[in-house]
Formats: sequence, C-alpha cells, structure tokens
Amino acid sequence: MIYIGNHVSVSAGYEAMGREELSLGGDTFAFFPRNPRGGRSKPVTQEDIRALRELIGGHHFGKLVVHGAYTMNPCSAKEDVRANTAEMMRDDLLLLQSLPGNYYNFHPGSHTGQGMETGIRQIAETLCSVINQVEEISGMPLTNRILLETMTGKGSEVGGRFEDLRAVIHEAAGMEGDGILSKLGVCLDTCHIWDGGYDIAGDLDEVLEEFDRIIGLDRLCAVHLNDSKNVCGAKKDRHEKLGQGMIGAEALKNVVQHPVLQGLPFILETPNDDEGYRQEISLVRSWMITE
Repeated sequence: MIYIGNHVSVSAGYEAMGREELSLGGDTFAFFPRNPRGGRSKPVTQEDIRALRELIGGHHFGKLVVHGAYTMNPCSAKEDVRANTAEMMRDDLLLLQSLPGNYYNFHPGSHTGQGMETGIRQIAETLCSVINQVEEISGMPLTNRILLETMTGKGSEVGGRFEDLRAVIHEAAGMEGDGILSKLGVCLDTCHIWDGGYDIAGDLDEVLEEFDRIIGLDRLCAVHLNDSKNVCGAKKDRHEKLGQGMIGAEALKNVVQHPVLQGLPFILETPNDDEGYRQEISLVRSWMITE
C-alpha cells in the first residue's frame, strides 16, 4: 500500500493543511513553506506545528513531502542566486526541525552554461553547507531527509538522468564523508522521467532496475504521480491529469502497484482544483494493492 495526497496551501496554517488533506481523502501531502516563487516563509507557531503532528499521527499519515521554492537554483552561474538559494533552503529546514521524520524536496537546478560537472559540484557544496548550518544553529542533527527531484533534462537542467543525481550525492559524500548519505534521497517524478526519456509505460521494471543500479532503491523516498502532455523524451515538463496524458492510466496504475514502491508517499501535482484532487485520490485508492 502507498500513501496518497496532493499539494495544499500553508496560508491557513499547519494544522489546517492536515485537515484539508483529510477532507480530500489523502493521507500525505506536500506544501511550500514559503511562496513557490520565493519570498518569506509564512510565520508559524510551535503550537500549530504540534497540532499538525498530533493530527497526522492520529490518522496514520505517511511522510510529508515539503517542497522548496521553484526559484531556488543552487548551481546558477550567478553567485547571488546561489547564496539566496542556500539561505532559503537553510531557513526552510530550520523551520522544519520541529516537524521531524519527513522529507524536504527540491529541484536540483540548472547550471546555466557552466557545465554539468560544475553544476553538480555547486549543488553538493550547497547541500553540505546548508546541512552544517542547520545542525549548528538548531543544535541537533537534521530531522528531515533532503530529496533531489528527478527532472526532464531540458536546457541546462541537472537531474534529467539518474547519473546526475548519483553524482551529486557522491560528490557531497566526498566533501562531508559517508555520514551525509543518510540525509539525502531522491523523489521520482513520473512526468519528469517520462519527458526525460525513461519509458515507464513500456518497461517500468527496467526503469526501476536502472534506478537501482545507478542510485539505489534505498534512496528512492517519494513519488510525484503525474501524467504528461508530451511524448516520452520530449524534455518539456508539462504535467497532465492522471489518465489524460501520454503516459496513461494503465502505466500509472502499474507505478502505484509496483512492489518496490509500496509504503512510499505519492504526491499528485496534476492541474486540478480541490474536487479534481479528491477524484484523483479516490482513483488512486482504487488502484492500490491492499493485501
């Protein structure tokens, strides 16, 4: 069995997010701790965070998948963009120290012409620096695992191939030692890898076996469950509602039912309103393996 949910807004507070997801039929969710396009985090009280922890614990939620702002780019050629990215990531993770045992997911970024090797090194440097700062400021180990998201590989984007993400993780371990490995993982986005050229409709087993050979399934922590408007390998990143895109309902059902993905949080990022998400959550539940 998997956990299923969608993105919810933080605008009404943390406990409110959990209650919103319950009303949609979900048992996990994603949220942006700040505006998705950057900006300051919404103020939050420890009482509100505790209320959310009690709510999701009482309703047996899976791990939450918090999302970093889209404007973050730890491998930009511009030093100020990299510095601002590190600051946003640090502040998000410091806030989330009070919501332990969950995931913080982010887009690895685009190297903007510097080359893949430089981009990978800069992402690893940012991760190492941010983790050290969070642990030093909070006085405790990092309480949430950081996930690099699989991307389509469009333009100078890092993460379009599994090898990119493995390289970032290994580079970080080379800088900080193997102790950092337990703090890093991967979120697999079905639209992104499809658009990146991984044929999950034609041979899902082979794609997951390749992921295991290159990165390791022990690092696969969460899934973004999306259909795609594009053909496989288009490198365009256009999400579609489940079963209405080029991946198709049957292939996405196979993803939901795949044995190696059971127990993971699945997050919908399809173009929907609340009623649409309610219907998709119900659809995914009808696909689940419950034995």
